[in-house]
Amino acid sequence: MSFTVDALARRLLAGPGDAPPIDGARRAAVAALLHPGPDGPAVLLMRRADRAGDPWSGQVSLPGGRHEPADPHLHATAVREAEEELGLGLAAGASYLGRLAALHPRNAGPSGMEVTPFVFATEVAPTPRLSAEAAATFWLPLARVAAGQLDGTYEWPGPPAAIRFPCWSWQGFTVWGLTMRILSELLEAGRP
Repeated sequence: MSFTVDALARRLLAGPGDAPPIDGARRAAVAALLHPGPDGPAVLLMRRADRAGDPWSGQVSLPGGRHEPADPHLHATAVREAEEELGLGLAAGASYLGRLAALHPRNAGPSGMEVTPFVFATEVAPTPRLSAEAAATFWLPLARVAAGQLDGTYEWPGPPAAIRFPCWSWQGFTVWGLTMRILSELLEAGRP
């Protein structure tokens, strides 16, 4: 499978989206920042810092987080969180391409959560500044992912029992779960 940013941009949902309804549901947004790397388009990912009580502690993710009442819409949430977590000025330093449909993490607890991915592109790779929420960053080459070169299996230790999941492995990082689902949809949308 091949992938192009032009094809992706044509298929993304336009605009920042409406303000989320005030219905008590938990909502979050993430930012997928693309850059033309040496092997084609790459996406910036982070490994979350280890923190007690955080269900995504230590996992690889896109920068992002919970929608706050001061955010006019989820696009603003993605931009704010990317700035807070990695010092990325997406509003001024990247082109906004559009958004993917919202997804629901499988481990978000009984009340659930809705996560909306927003896609940005930049010609100049930014230098992320790690906050207390981020332990590391790296660029994942999407052409290698699309070609199946990074496919593997991740064993989540549980509880209640160990479970095996598909994953991508790159430079000592393991991408699985919700992040892999989001990027799989991004790759599918970017097929020529």
